[in-house]
Amino acid sequence: MSTVQGEGELRVMTFNIQSAIHGLDKVAEVIRSASPDIVALQEVDVGSRRANGLDQPAELARRTGLRYFAHFRTTTLYGGDYGVALLSRYPLESVEQHPLPVETGTEPRTVARVAMKVHGQDVSVYVTHLTRRPFNGGIRVRQSAAIMKLMDADPRPKLLMGDMNDTPESGSLRLFKRELSDVFALRGEGSADTYPLPVIPNLRIDYVLASNGFMPRHSKVLRVKASDHYPVVADLTLLEPMKAPSAEVVERERQMPPAGSPQ
Repeated sequence: MSTVQGEGELRVMTFNIQSAIHGLDKVAEVIRSASPDIVALQEVDVGSRRANGLDQPAELARRTGLRYFAHFRTTTLYGGDYGVALLSRYPLESVEQHPLPVETGTEPRTVARVAMKVHGQDVSVYVTHLTRRPFNGGIRVRQSAAIMKLMDADPRPKLLMGDMNDTPESGSLRLFKRELSDVFALRGEGSADTYPLPVIPNLRIDYVLASNGFMPRHSKVLRVKASDHYPVVADLTLLEPMKAPSAEVVERERQMPPAGSPQ
């Protein structure tokens, strides 16, 4: 994918890096090669034995040139902090995180919200990693509902990125897509699968979702071997406030077939 240029244009990425167990250099190279402006990361370590004591978001910021970063801890693993993170070309104006509902005794989950100015506009970027399978989809629906409640109270143009651990037709994704556009579904090129499996069919569980303050332009899954997940890259245009499409226009966009699909 070529570097995005132009007024209002933005390239974002979501990537579950599996704590960089295949090497932080590989993860950094994937990010650098894609030239994103904002990267949502899941399964990120700070100071753990598994990460050789490294602060992975800080190191990735240094190695990719995305100098602004934040880590959001959900739990302690291997003697360090473990959670989600964000890298950005734009300064982070504020950061916050909110716990998500989980089943008793399971791994804590969070959603992070980062406020920043993009092309002079106030924007909110949300990063999350929902409860993994084989737990039933009910908990992910509850987590989706909690996230949408936060987003509904946020008047800014919004992006939600992460490993949702659920497929496009699931209840949790249907809930998200009531208000947000699935960028790959609208403008995706190539295979949509983000989680390769050896025997059963691969899964699509990682997403870039955008409010109607953004116009989706293009998206692609990068089939690289730097993690057990493939990253998703998306190009969008941040619309001027008076140009944000109506709900009817957004709905028409959602119902259009993906780029390249048979008519």
